[in-house]
Amino acid sequence: MKKVSDILPYFLNELSDFYPENELKSIMYISIGFHLGLTKSGIILQSEKKLKDKEISVLINIVDRLKNMEPIQYILSETKFYGLSFYTKQEVLIPRPETEELVDWIIKDNKGSKKKYLDVGTGSGCVIISIAKSLKGTFDAIDVSKESIRVSNKNIVRNKVNVNLKRMDILHAELEGEWDVIVSNPPYVLDSEKGLMNKNVLNWEPDIALFVEDTDPLLFYKEIAKKSSNVLRNNGFLYFEINEKFGKEIINLLEKMGFVNIELKKDINGKDRMV
Repeated sequence: MKKVSDILPYFLNELSDFYPENELKSIMYISIGFHLGLTKSGIILQSEKKLKDKEISVLINIVDRLKNMEPIQYILSETKFYGLSFYTKQEVLIPRPETEELVDWIIKDNKGSKKKYLDVGTGSGCVIISIAKSLKGTFDAIDVSKESIRVSNKNIVRNKVNVNLKRMDILHAELEGEWDVIVSNPPYVLDSEKGLMNKNVLNWEPDIALFVEDTDPLLFYKEIAKKSSNVLRNNGFLYFEINEKFGKEIINLLEKMGFVNIELKKDINGKDRMV
């Protein structure tokens, strides 16, 4: 690996047993963009450019870590979400494209007036920060994890927004205040679904942000909806990202709690994903 044109063959040769080719190419483009500052077209235009020793060693290190199925977002300590850059580390869930769709829905629904927003289980802060970048109002976020609060704080500074953070366990504490919009992407993957998940998720991302017991799959939805009903202003909105298996059950749950105008939305892959 001496020049830019050698990078793709190197990635393919070293990692084709670990990743599908399309995913591997995507990872390579992300890595080159991050470390060499080259776009796809830049890679072609500068294909003969010689690599420095430091650049070669950085790329070799990335490949070595990828062989352990470590997500590229953790290797680079960065990911893109809703057009913004977010710091990521192993103790915090990697933002997903389907969550961008939830953010987009919230932003389109709430343009115009100043409102109060709360993100329950904020993780990296990607949801509330993206909303704060696009809308006017005041923005609050809570999470049970000390590390999530630390990472969110970094991302608030990185993206130059004002978000009030508080460490709190939504299962064992009451919400205090009032909000126009409450959003949550809580743990919703069943323990029994672990066997279906890729190693780069299962071995690296935090269980606390992903999994819920099969015996009580709607635990977080029940608690968040119940506590939200006490603090949502008149005509307030509650938004959830959900497990595609439980769309109807979550609608029934919300109806029983007195929520109205309930809408179930599919994600880009046609799966029930948002309420």
